[in-house]
Amino acid sequence: MPSLLARLAARLLGRSAGAEGARGSRRRRDGSPASARQGLWGEREAEKWLLDPRREDAPAGRVRVLGRRVRVGRDEIDLVLEERDARGREIVFVEVKTRSSDLFGGGLAAMDRRKRHALCRAAARYMRRQRPTPFRIDVVEVCGDASRGAPDRILHFRNAVPLEPRFVHQALRR
Repeated sequence: MPSLLARLAARLLGRSAGAEGARGSRRRRDGSPASARQGLWGEREAEKWLLDPRREDAPAGRVRVLGRRVRVGRDEIDLVLEERDARGREIVFVEVKTRSSDLFGGGLAAMDRRKRHALCRAAARYMRRQRPTPFRIDVVEVCGDASRGAPDRILHFRNAVPLEPRFVHQALRR
């Protein structure tokens, strides 16, 4: 068994740390890990599902994609959507959590304090460049495996992450 230092060096260099099947050993030819491929698949499936007007809880108006994998400072937003209906326009920031199974908790359970903070920070930075518009942060959980094709389950949690008070504009605070 390789030493801790050898495993750390191998991980930093993106190589396998030995015969015990380290994470770095499941890379594709282009160098991307299998988990990144799974995550991209989940984002595509979530986008298709959110844009499908035939789904049961589809919004009454139009849904349009404003951006995919949007970088805002050091943060990234998986999907930025715009929903329009009779009430007006709303921007929806979507975090997609892809899991091959929910044995270790679902996607919503993976939203720890640090991830929620990063999403709020990214949403606030994105909205600084926009006209004042209502927005929300949703989480979509995709459960399934990219190698099997269609996902087993997709769950949509609307307004799953409330905006942290530190990101609310001072004029809106009470």
